[in-house]
Amino acid sequence: MKRLASLLFVSVFAGAITLGAYILFFQKENFTIISQENNGSVVNTSYTPTSARGAGINEVDFTIAAENTVNAVVHVKNITLSQGPTTIFDFFYGTSRSAVPQVGTGSGVIISSDGYIVTNNHVINKATQLQVTLNNNRTYNAELIGTDPNSDIALIKIDPKEKLPYLAFGDSDHTKIGEWVLAVGNPFNLTSTVTAGIVSAKARNLGRNQSFIQTDAAVNPGNSGGALVNTNGDLVGINTAITSQTGSYVGYSFAVPSNIAKKVVQDILEYGNVQKGFMGIRPAPVNTRDAIEKGINNIDGVFIELVEEESAAQEAGIVVGDIIKKVDEIKVHKYPDLTGYLSTKRPGDTLAFVIDRDKELLTLPLVLKERQKLVVPEMGLEVKNLTEHDKKVYKISSGVKITGVPERYRGYGLSEKVIVKIDDYEIGNIDDAYTAFGAISKYGKTVIVMVGSNGERDRLIFQ
Repeated sequence: MKRLASLLFVSVFAGAITLGAYILFFQKENFTIISQENNGSVVNTSYTPTSARGAGINEVDFTIAAENTVNAVVHVKNITLSQGPTTIFDFFYGTSRSAVPQVGTGSGVIISSDGYIVTNNHVINKATQLQVTLNNNRTYNAELIGTDPNSDIALIKIDPKEKLPYLAFGDSDHTKIGEWVLAVGNPFNLTSTVTAGIVSAKARNLGRNQSFIQTDAAVNPGNSGGALVNTNGDLVGINTAITSQTGSYVGYSFAVPSNIAKKVVQDILEYGNVQKGFMGIRPAPVNTRDAIEKGINNIDGVFIELVEEESAAQEAGIVVGDIIKKVDEIKVHKYPDLTGYLSTKRPGDTLAFVIDRDKELLTLPLVLKERQKLVVPEMGLEVKNLTEHDKKVYKISSGVKITGVPERYRGYGLSEKVIVKIDDYEIGNIDDAYTAFGAISKYGKTVIVMVGSNGERDRLIFQ
């Protein structure tokens, strides 16, 4: 035993001597010395702690938002009855036949536990029957509560036997470009489909004087009316449209901001229609030769070209040439920034406008009014409520003044006339005019009574 221990000690000692000799005589030190004259590259580094999982998308957890959203998004079925010809024999000979049901589909978002659902107006438009299928495959008949075609928002209602999962409206004004969002809906009748993307832009105008959130989350036919949520599961938009030459997703999708949808829903429930506040301005058009010549094409803000008489803007002290830079806490870079925010307000609301007047910033309080001008159906005339000045000039107390005439009626001398009566219906304001023109029959005769600035009354027979 002693002999074995001696051999082990001698072996360890010899190995240590051999290793030490190699390091001392053979191994060379490998150093690189950089002096001030060597012009070595300098790299600035960040000392912010990093995650072991990496950065970017790996940091985002979509699972909770998706789990909380899919059960609050429903499948909406729109059933309409069509009686048009389906064969060439029907077309030429007018063969009578029974109505044929046609089915359209979309999505909706449950916004209350008792069954209120927000969707798009174009999803439920002209429906004779609405059906809603929940994520648990239960199907209910739905009732239409109200719509707003301008914002493409509709409110429907089902009567469930149990409380339903629902989504709370988030604040779309505080969504940020680059923020992760999820689009949840039922594309191509595929229920509970979740796609992810980022907010690509805000206040997009698609030619409707509307303000949309643009994302690159995949949205396809059937997604309309579905939810756009942030990673917290807050509802920040209602998916509405895509731009595509094929009808399918090609990289862009658009959603109605949740603040607009929320306000529309509240108005429908409280007033039965949508209350819109107007300030009474016309912005200067951009990307035109006139705008370029005047040097206003690249202005950061909204350049005011016209202020309507007795409008909220005029009463607030806003004048032609002012540039709107900010309203409340919302920065205004272009007109959709302004219209999008105004769409969330009602008549009587007071807003703080920051304007640039001759390079001096002014803050002006403005109280929104009810709309004073609209385009009536059927004839397409633009009419406005009478101002006190108009009443004195025309020597009347009620009526609506024609301020815009379509091309096909230009030769009738209608401009600047005041409509006071349509058939037996007295016209007091633009709402009366809208109702009266909407009741005009294409197959009957309508008598329109108008007053000129000289006090003479004219009768136009429209048929």
